[in-house]
Amino acid sequence: MMDRRSFLQLGAAALGGGLRAAEAAPMPTATLGKSKLKVSRFTLGGAHMRHGGQESAVRIIQRALDLGVTFFDSAHLYNNGESDIAYGKALSKSTRKTILLMGKAHRRDAKGAMQQLEETLQRMNTDYLDLWQCHQVTLQQEVDQILAPGGALEAFIKAKEQGKVRHIGFTGHNDPAVHQRLLEAFDGWETVQHPVNLIDPHHRSFIRNFLPKARAKGLGLVAMKSNGMGGIGRAGIAPIEECLRFTLSQDIDTLVSGVETVEQLEQNVAVVKTAKLMSPQEIAAVLERTKKGPYGDAVEQYKREMSRR
Repeated sequence: MMDRRSFLQLGAAALGGGLRAAEAAPMPTATLGKSKLKVSRFTLGGAHMRHGGQESAVRIIQRALDLGVTFFDSAHLYNNGESDIAYGKALSKSTRKTILLMGKAHRRDAKGAMQQLEETLQRMNTDYLDLWQCHQVTLQQEVDQILAPGGALEAFIKAKEQGKVRHIGFTGHNDPAVHQRLLEAFDGWETVQHPVNLIDPHHRSFIRNFLPKARAKGLGLVAMKSNGMGGIGRAGIAPIEECLRFTLSQDIDTLVSGVETVEQLEQNVAVVKTAKLMSPQEIAAVLERTKKGPYGDAVEQYKREMSRR
């Protein structure tokens, strides 16, 4: 396993000039499906950036701006709202006009979801979100609640009609069948966010079972958990660079990457900017290696059976 310190030491050779060259390199971009938003291929994750405190989160956001990141992730539940507040502190009114903000609500009823949206807007000190997603949908009974009369879907439709959000989508990391049901139930979803990593294809796979269906419907594809919430690295399966390259080599538009320090941010952005995508042959070789294990719930703990929750 290559830890982040080793990655930094080897970066200059591996990335053709290292972090300094990456800083000067342009940030790759993509069109986020039918939303038509032009997004940076690297999206700053909103949860981990706050682990070092509010001042650290603000520094990470501002450094991401310097590095060309234009898409920023958050959610109402991240750090009890402190991630939203970090964006409100870090982004000036002029900067807000040049970047894209994503928020999420985890309440399954319309009233609760709308309340969370209003709180997020206040915390972020903004009048609108570029993307608002129904957060962390895990169980089929949650889908029932979202789609029922008075369910959260009504809030998402209404918020877009009111101009409080420009685009809407949903997220989850447990069961691709749950995603599939949401996808089939409503044609108005514009984006989806789910795990995309080099062990996902071997167990309850979003890459194999859901991603192509979402793409066929034109949804923007937001990848997350390229390192399995750290599980892939802890298990010694692959170094960070390989994890990032594999995810970016799939049919996605942008990768949400969680970082806890400016150093980690710079390392990950360097890969996104300078590393070559994997060929089909390289991808096949990685999957042949990783199918030998470990994989499954022991590594991707977020995929554990949640029916008893």
